[in-house]
Amino acid sequence: MKIKIAVWNIRNWIQLGLFVFTIGIGFQFYLFVKQSSGDGEITIARPAGVEGFLPIGALMAWKRFLLTGEWDTIHPAAMVILGFAVSISFLFKKSFCSWFCPVGTLSEWLWKTGERVIGKNFTIYKWIELPLRSVKYFLLFFFVYIIARMNSADIYAFLQSPYYKIADVKMLNFFIRMSPATVWVITGLIVGSIVIRNFWCRYLCPYGALMGIVSLFSLSRIIRNPKTCIQCSRCVEVCPSYLPVNLKNRIDTPECSGCMDCTNVCPVDKTLYFQNIFPKKIVWKTSVVGVSAILILAGSIYLAQITGRWQTHVSKQEFKKMRLMMIDSPELTHPTFPAQKQQRSD
Repeated sequence: MKIKIAVWNIRNWIQLGLFVFTIGIGFQFYLFVKQSSGDGEITIARPAGVEGFLPIGALMAWKRFLLTGEWDTIHPAAMVILGFAVSISFLFKKSFCSWFCPVGTLSEWLWKTGERVIGKNFTIYKWIELPLRSVKYFLLFFFVYIIARMNSADIYAFLQSPYYKIADVKMLNFFIRMSPATVWVITGLIVGSIVIRNFWCRYLCPYGALMGIVSLFSLSRIIRNPKTCIQCSRCVEVCPSYLPVNLKNRIDTPECSGCMDCTNVCPVDKTLYFQNIFPKKIVWKTSVVGVSAILILAGSIYLAQITGRWQTHVSKQEFKKMRLMMIDSPELTHPTFPAQKQQRSD
């Protein structure tokens, strides 16, 4: 028998709020780009939050910051959002994916819709499940390998390139000017997410893979008391990753997203709980995790704003006159770095 959570908890409300906020800043960015493409004055502010969708650039910028101490001035908010995601994944397992990521939220809504409409989510045979879960780690390794080969000068050249300065607009155009191939791929992902629980997050998301690796060192874990567990399997039924929570005394896998749904449906008090394991054992309530994560996010953004590390330094004039007129020009193709050129010549 499938067990469903009857009412939303604070995690679900945070998901909804962040999803609506993301749609809002996406629409504001669309209006900003549309106004910037015209001849009139730009009166709409460019929302920095859209840079959360530039994680590869953020990884490059963080590497350069660690090497030189210099913060990226082109898409600085991307670094802030990635830093926040890593921080709460270290504190509360892979909670960025299950609490804050709008793509993760949409994925969860899709599989829950499929469960209600179809009556169940389909599972993949175990012999292919592990190879499929490895795909997102291979994708992450590919990006990390490329960035690892780049020196500070290469990264600086990329971050200052015309391509990266307008990467957020190219990302917007990816969604509003879809090719037929893109439409088919996205349709396939949506269908897959409806019939298979957390299809994108479990198998394909390299961002989630990074958060999962960070969560291996997390200060918090799902803990089960085997002495009081009645083996009702409610925890397994609600787990988005089908983890065998009822068989483990501690969940250490990078696939645990820290959603805490398993702890919320456990019928026996003090049997399944989310606990800080260092430096002091503290049992986290869902509300405490949510409020703490929101405060960390708000504090990160505020600190970035007052230190000038949130808004881009690309002026509206440069954005308007030099970039949008050239959005489809050959100059705005992805830069090629010396190491890549040498590799091609070989």
